[in-house]
Amino acid sequence: MGKKRPQTRAGKPSAATGADGAVPVVGAREPCPCGSGRRYKACHGREAAHAVTELVQRPFEGLPGECDWVALRELVPAATAPLVLKDGLPEGVPSVTLATVLPMAWPALRRDDGSVLLALQNDTSSGDLSRDLADTLRRALTAEPGSPVAGQRVPADGPRLQDLLDPQAGFEPTVHTGFEFWLPDSADNSSPEVAASLERANAAAIPTVRLSGVESAYWCETPEKNHLRWVMPHPEERLLDALARLHAAGTSSLGAGTRLVGSFRAHGLMVPVWDLPREMGAEECEKPATELAGRLAAALDSDAPLTAEERRARGGLTNRQVTLS
Repeated sequence: MGKKRPQTRAGKPSAATGADGAVPVVGAREPCPCGSGRRYKACHGREAAHAVTELVQRPFEGLPGECDWVALRELVPAATAPLVLKDGLPEGVPSVTLATVLPMAWPALRRDDGSVLLALQNDTSSGDLSRDLADTLRRALTAEPGSPVAGQRVPADGPRLQDLLDPQAGFEPTVHTGFEFWLPDSADNSSPEVAASLERANAAAIPTVRLSGVESAYWCETPEKNHLRWVMPHPEERLLDALARLHAAGTSSLGAGTRLVGSFRAHGLMVPVWDLPREMGAEECEKPATELAGRLAAALDSDAPLTAEERRARGGLTNRQVTLS
């Protein structure tokens, strides 16, 4: 039900420590930047693990498009979305764009033209993903053009994305078939490391399409079957009741050959998953998904106690839940 993220290898930092003497955060299996010769997870990564702050269950709560933030973090291989800052763009920064991943697992990149790309799917150093991303974004805004931004441990009292992004701005992701958005008309494509990372990422990417008729629903193609994975904002218990009502009534599917197979939790939200036949593409999902959304809305409005059959259906759905984050 989950997806395999494109695997990109983090590049070695240009210096062993930052200006403040701190050891940068790198991938768990990468050599520790301190020069000890051990892997990061067995060296300074231990300290970072113990420094993790209390886990924030819904790091994107309060942001426009919370469900799509979760989808881009957990479901979608290649996607971008423009970000709007509360205080406007600093001088010399023409745009800020959220990306699912960047070459060599960079947390962020300040392009040659001054624009900023912020990666969403990287490992982070604390229990608050929103705070980690906000720290990376702030550093990217002042980085030298043409340079990536390394990860680092963030202060517990630092700002969060909710403090930096305009709450009135929309959030409109664009799903891409590959990672060529890394290399628009810029000099970045001159790097053989970036080219190799692009090739690996494209090879691992699962074809994915965001449905247009309903919010935060993503069709994807896998070798064995297709799926629809739909991030929903409703409280978990109420959503489980509603899905159980539909399931017991035989109306929880998207048509012949499809079935609701379960759900997973991601960043405090539920993501129901439907199996689809291989011949059912994203376009064929649009109408049945819209019709299902109407049935689900009616079920969510019901306060009637669950029947015995609905309780059994609910138990089956609960047993097939998985927590990703």
